[in-house]
Amino acid sequence: MRLSELSGAGGTRLAVVEAGPPDAPPVVLVHGWAQSAWSWAAQLTDERLTSRFRLIAADLRGHGNSSAPADGYDRSANWAGDVASLLTHAGRDAVLVGWSYGGLVITDYLREHGSQAVAGVALVGAITELGRGREGGRTGAVMRAALPAALSDDPAVAVPALQEFIDGMAARPLLGEIRQRGLGAALNTPPAVRHGLFRRDVGSADVLAGLDVPALVLHGLEDRVVDPAAGRYAADLIPGAATSWYPECGHLPFVEHAERFSAELAEFVERCQGAVS
Repeated sequence: MRLSELSGAGGTRLAVVEAGPPDAPPVVLVHGWAQSAWSWAAQLTDERLTSRFRLIAADLRGHGNSSAPADGYDRSANWAGDVASLLTHAGRDAVLVGWSYGGLVITDYLREHGSQAVAGVALVGAITELGRGREGGRTGAVMRAALPAALSDDPAVAVPALQEFIDGMAARPLLGEIRQRGLGAALNTPPAVRHGLFRRDVGSADVLAGLDVPALVLHGLEDRVVDPAAGRYAADLIPGAATSWYPECGHLPFVEHAERFSAELAEFVERCQGAVS
C-alpha cells in the first residue's frame, strides 16, 4: 500500500492510497458522500485485484485526509478537475469506478472532458444526477431519513442521524470494524462539506447517452440509500451498458458481496483494457 498526495482543482490537496504494481492497468476508485478512500479496503487488500491492476483510491475534497476548501462543492468543474488530476497521475487510460456520490463525480468529469483518458466506467450503487425530480439521483428511505439532520453542525443532531445512515447502508448488520470505519469517515467530514455536496441541481442524461467507452452498472436490489431505479436509469441511457444486480444486498456490493464484486470488477477491467490496447 502506498500513500501520496496530488494537487486537484484549484490546488486542493488530495490524499491518495494505491495498491498493485505501478505499471499495471490503472483503476481509479471514487468513494461516496461523507466517506473516504478506505471504503475500498476490501479491494485494496485483495490480491486477485492488486496482483493484476494498479488501484488508485483518493479521498474526495473535503473528506478523509484531503484538504477541505471553504466552498466550491457545488461546482462540477472542481470535481472534474480532481478526477482529471487522478487520471493524469494514472499515466494511461484508466477505468473509473464510482460508488454512490462518486458516480456523480465521474459524470462531472465526463461532462467537462468527455471520455479522454478513460478506458471504462463502473457505477456502483451510484447517482449520476442531483436535484428534485432527477431520476438519476433517486434516493431510498435511509438517505431520506438522514436528511437534513446529518447535515447539522450540532453533534447532538448529526451524530445519531449519521449512525442510522451507516447502519442502514447494508442489507444485513455490518461487522463492527466496517461500521466504525464508516461512522468515523462520516464524522470526519465537516458539516459544511456534508451540506455543500447537496447544494447542486445537475442532470446527466446527455452525458450518459453520449458515453462511448464500456460501462458496467452494479447495484444492490435492497439498496435503501440510492434507489436501484437510479442504476436502471443510467443503464438504460448508456449505450451498451452491462448490468449486475445484487439480490440480498444494500448500498455496499463491494463489502456485502466482496468476492463477487472483485471478480466482476476484474473481468470488466480486463475487457476495458483489451478495448483500448
